[in-house]
Amino acid sequence: MEVAAAIFAWSLASVCGSLPASSNLLSLCPKNDLVSELQQRLSPAAHVYPPGTSGYDEATNRWSVLDAPTFKIVTVPAVENDVAEIIKYANSKNISYLAVNGGHGAITTVGRLHDGIEIWLNQLSSVEIAPDGKTAKIGGGTLSKTITDTLWPLKKQTVTGGCECTSLLGPGLGGGHGWLQGRYGLIADQFVSMNIVLANGELHTIDEKSDLWWAIRGAGHNFGIVTSVTSKIYDVKYPNWAYASFIFSGDNIEGIYDATNKYLLQNGKQPVTIINYSFFFNDPSLDPDRPVVMFFILQEGVSVVDSIYTDPFHKLEPLVTDAAGGTYNDVSRWTGNSNADLPCQNLKKANVRFPIDLLEYNVGAQRKAYDLFASTTQQNTALNGSLFLLEGYSTQGVKAVPSDQTAFPFRGDNLLLSPYLNYFRDTPELDKAAEDFGESLRQILYEASGRKDLHTYVNYAFGTETEKNWYGPEQWRQDRLKALKQKYDPLGKFSFYAPIA
Repeated sequence: MEVAAAIFAWSLASVCGSLPASSNLLSLCPKNDLVSELQQRLSPAAHVYPPGTSGYDEATNRWSVLDAPTFKIVTVPAVENDVAEIIKYANSKNISYLAVNGGHGAITTVGRLHDGIEIWLNQLSSVEIAPDGKTAKIGGGTLSKTITDTLWPLKKQTVTGGCECTSLLGPGLGGGHGWLQGRYGLIADQFVSMNIVLANGELHTIDEKSDLWWAIRGAGHNFGIVTSVTSKIYDVKYPNWAYASFIFSGDNIEGIYDATNKYLLQNGKQPVTIINYSFFFNDPSLDPDRPVVMFFILQEGVSVVDSIYTDPFHKLEPLVTDAAGGTYNDVSRWTGNSNADLPCQNLKKANVRFPIDLLEYNVGAQRKAYDLFASTTQQNTALNGSLFLLEGYSTQGVKAVPSDQTAFPFRGDNLLLSPYLNYFRDTPELDKAAEDFGESLRQILYEASGRKDLHTYVNYAFGTETEKNWYGPEQWRQDRLKALKQKYDPLGKFSFYAPIA
């Protein structure tokens, strides 16, 4: 009897949590003040999910489970003004809140939110192209692949993140790297205007005339919830892309990254059509004792990657080679970043990164980092599925924007390197071992850089970095951000994702 009652209660909660705000059946549901009060404030198609419902479980299923936030309720706005109403309500009850798009925000600072309200933006998914074909209004919860798939048949494109399952705005508010950044700049550089709900619950439209515009493009997670953004879009001029891939043994570390510096990076002048993208990973079928290196050369506007770029790597005698041509829509699949690939699966794992931006590869440091990655992932089998990502996008479009024009601080760097550790959580000791491992790998690269300051990409950040690591060491940057924070969010409502203060 107790089991039957429990099943009935769960089923009733699941049904009630899935009812739209306008449903007459809500009167039959058990009373939950948060649910009923929020539903009365929201539009008819909005949802409010309490714990124990399938909607709640889906909305709170995160890519990384380490230091995840906890929520007493999930809200799913159906129109932009719903977000404003949710924030006003939460403020009146002194409840913290966090917006969620694709759920890939893995930084550990979000774990400081306890018993809050999740604002899941997945219903705010839309792409509306302007009549002149130069911009598109994109909903705050729209994912990258939705944008690409909507624009491509119309022979249009814009900069999105390389991973198909992330949103536009999650990465974009922190700058946002992507395959097309060499042509057009970062995701944030495409923004023309946006609708944003501020900490007081007011919905505003802002653009370059607002003092907040500078901060929102690079440190935007600290200032509000963007419910829609108008972004530049472009005619597709180079639909064809090609890749050449190589798998190398660890013996070739020095040769791989020396050749990358010389023939691809070219002292910060990597051709706009070229991307180098590689990672260390373990595959016992290729090498049972050590990680191997997967190395991609991607080229825009061709059906076969030019041999001037590939020949130096063929001479290193790779274990495996491959090559193919296609279109821009194939690039994420080729590199293992499509919706079907591992980075887009929520497997109840900890997924953490320890990023560092650099100018070029230090070959000696690459060897040290590889050796540490090899020994640790072989000895600690829980970490054996981890990767070490090495991303080398073209940068002309990024560097074309003056560094002081946005809050994104590191436009002069050419590489984004990051240990990417994924594991099933078991004990606190394993979490600590993973953190120490990631920090040690990054420290090798940092010390070899010769820099005073550590440059870290905020969208990949682990959470132990400083504000200067995320937003730049210059005092004027820090002062400007803190002044804007005090003006727009003096109570620190938006202080869970890489907080300014």
